[in-house]
Amino acid sequence: LSVHHPKVNVPVLWWRSVGSTHTAFVMETLIDEIASATKQDPVAYRMALMVGDKGKRHRAALQLAVDQSGYGKKQLPAGMHWGVAVHESFESVVAYVLEAGVKDGKPQIGAVTAGVHCNFCVNPKTVEAQVQGSAVMALTTTMPGAAITFKDGVVEQSNFGDYPVARMTDALNVAVHIVPSNDPPKGMGEPALPPFAPALANALRRATGKPLREMPFKFA
Repeated sequence: LSVHHPKVNVPVLWWRSVGSTHTAFVMETLIDEIASATKQDPVAYRMALMVGDKGKRHRAALQLAVDQSGYGKKQLPAGMHWGVAVHESFESVVAYVLEAGVKDGKPQIGAVTAGVHCNFCVNPKTVEAQVQGSAVMALTTTMPGAAITFKDGVVEQSNFGDYPVARMTDALNVAVHIVPSNDPPKGMGEPALPPFAPALANALRRATGKPLREMPFKFA
């Protein structure tokens, strides 16, 4: 085993949920586009892919989010669309089913429902807080202007004064539901962040007809 550490002008380190942030975004937006291209329901298509014991927890988390959100049963307001995504990280699975649309060129987010499978849940309130906080933090990654940019090799953003983050006025209505389990507990500090952005992107793609393939989102 050999390890190489190249010297680069701009060091790039980890972020909350590490590689799962961008991995989930690529995977779950691609899966959604495939479902649309093949004229399949995005939930049914995912369920068909998550087979066997390996997909059991994924199916349970997604099904719980679907059932609690009213997906496929309730009529959404005009201009609003469903967005779905599910991802596993740190041995826990989180699925989002949310409602979103675009108004005056800006995303509008309605109800957000999360289905969580972290095996045995030690403290439900802690899980709820982690999921709600992760969803708001993930929202920042999608907001126009929330990009780290460089000029002459120097980062242009120095603090929150010149880097937009989701604030109280952007707070989401996130309902968190936990799959019952007696298996040994798994992580819950980061798993709720990765699937939020792709779930939102999938809803906005249905609203605009245009795929969103990078973060932060661009509507121009």
